[in-house]
Amino acid sequence: MAATLERFDIALPGEVVERLDRYREALWGWNAKLNLTRHTTLDKFVGRDVVDSLALGRHLGQSERLLDVGSGGGVPGVILKIVRPDLSVTLLDKTAKKARAMEAIVAELGLDIGVAADRVQEHLAEHEYDTLVIRAVARLTELLRWLGPHWKAFNRVLLIKGPAWVDERGEARHVGLMHDLELRRLEEFRTPRVEATTVVLEIFRKGTTGISPRRKGAKESRQ
Repeated sequence: MAATLERFDIALPGEVVERLDRYREALWGWNAKLNLTRHTTLDKFVGRDVVDSLALGRHLGQSERLLDVGSGGGVPGVILKIVRPDLSVTLLDKTAKKARAMEAIVAELGLDIGVAADRVQEHLAEHEYDTLVIRAVARLTELLRWLGPHWKAFNRVLLIKGPAWVDERGEARHVGLMHDLELRRLEEFRTPRVEATTVVLEIFRKGTTGISPRRKGAKESRQ
């Protein structure tokens, strides 16, 4: 793990590297029973899962309350908690088997992370967060339809998307889902050693900043 992180120019404290490797081992162990991840090499785990999670973490303030929507095997929520212990993280997946696997992984690692098996619509009817983090779950139009009635339960959404995000934004605008929302591209990067361009997007309601009291202002560019 340490050597792979170094190849991707990622420097982390030794105890964080050790815990990431323990998480990787637990995730791959459960992957033999459930389809939790397709990233079953160290290069893919670091180059996609770790890199994407660290990109999201750069735009999170101290002690934010996060909901990882459609967490699957715990990415990015578990990695964010390992790297940023100050964050309050809940993992959400509608598939009960995946939620049980995440509970076992979290318990094995000794992490203070909540896990819920529910659809995001039902969960947000009863819980509140600063930020929702979403990666590889659904197209933007589908996500916004799910979240539309529940914006009072959170301040903003941080999304990991590929180059198709521009088309997805156009589609969402065409069907009227962006009328009351602002979208900002916070960051765009090309992962070393991986043929992929990725963006971090932020969505929040017009008339608000999308910034919680816990968040220390990140640099943003309006798109």
